[in-house]
Amino acid sequence: MAKVGYARVSTKGQNDDSQVDELTAYGCDKIFIDHGVSGKHSSRPELDACLAYLREGDLLVITRLSRAMRSLRHLLELAATLEERGVGLVVLKQDIRTDTPSGRLVFHIFAALDEFQRELIVEGTREGLEAARARGRTGGRRPSLTPAQISHARRLYADGRHTVADIAGLLGVSRQTVYRCLEPSAVKAPAAS
Repeated sequence: MAKVGYARVSTKGQNDDSQVDELTAYGCDKIFIDHGVSGKHSSRPELDACLAYLREGDLLVITRLSRAMRSLRHLLELAATLEERGVGLVVLKQDIRTDTPSGRLVFHIFAALDEFQRELIVEGTREGLEAARARGRTGGRRPSLTPAQISHARRLYADGRHTVADIAGLLGVSRQTVYRCLEPSAVKAPAAS
């Protein structure tokens, strides 16, 4: 019987160390990790590879239900498929094992609760965004440069004596930010003399 771990981090900046540490401490022989994959997206190449790797009698080990689920339906289908193949599922944080009748019951209850919690978060976020829009606010980051700074950057660039790096240093932003405000559609070509 092999213990096979699966970990998922939603964004490229997130670290998988805590999941890997927990899976290793549990005794996983092999660990598959999906990086930069949101919970709602269906493409999870490492999960697919993990499922292909599993054999009858093996245990699939995850740290929490949300690491493997796309939706409640997907999670229930995954559990059914594992059961048909004779593969158990262990969820470390929720202390669930699907290789026992009571473990399967707890699994279904926790899976439904995880899905419910996710839907509440999505609903709350949607309501907050709608309320902000109704008050004239939009989401997202504040622009790095004010309209006056953009105009100044364009004038400096148009006079030909300053490089993009000079302008970026002067304004305290990255060169890429300066390039964005200098896009051809936004910059008028200098008049020919």
